[in-house]
Amino acid sequence: MLAIINYGGGNLGSVENACAYLGFAARTITEPEGLEDATAVILPGQGAFGDCMNNLRSAGFEEPVKEWISADKPLLGICVGLQILFEGSVESPGVPGLGIFEGVLDRFEPGDGRKVPQMGWNRCRIPSASAAEGQLFAGVPDGSHFYFVHSFYAPLHPAASAVADYGLEYTAAISRGRLHATQFHPEKSQTHGKQLLRNFYQSTLQEIS
Repeated sequence: MLAIINYGGGNLGSVENACAYLGFAARTITEPEGLEDATAVILPGQGAFGDCMNNLRSAGFEEPVKEWISADKPLLGICVGLQILFEGSVESPGVPGLGIFEGVLDRFEPGDGRKVPQMGWNRCRIPSASAAEGQLFAGVPDGSHFYFVHSFYAPLHPAASAVADYGLEYTAAISRGRLHATQFHPEKSQTHGKQLLRNFYQSTLQEIS
């Protein structure tokens, strides 16, 4: 069973609808106990970094999510669900993230026709290793476009599985073991986004087969 964590972080409805459309066996959970019979997790997020982290903590999910990741169980973070995997963000000084990956998120600077927030489609550079069979981007061509809505970006990281450019290059997706996260919204990214979600779901089925 795929568990979608509802911790008041926003963006829940579009993720639920996408999972239902794709026929995933998924349900939304509001308490950490819901993880007990889950085989994979989606951690969505939308809004301010600090609000999402504080809500995650208040709902009691912080330590269970860290333990889930430490055990190398499948998890897909989306949008702020990627951001909170890092150490922090200039958006919310003094609010620590989960600290799974090193780095602090910074804010885009407008210029050369770029508006902040970045809102719309952007091209992703996808390393061949990320698109190999069994990986998150399998079947997704290099240079594919995905839908972004964000003002803050994660710095380039060695574990980046996709890179985008918006005045500078930044981590558009990151993967380590069975942990994956995307700054873009796969559930709003049409064909390639649906392929990515299928890849994640299929990998969880292979793990339990």
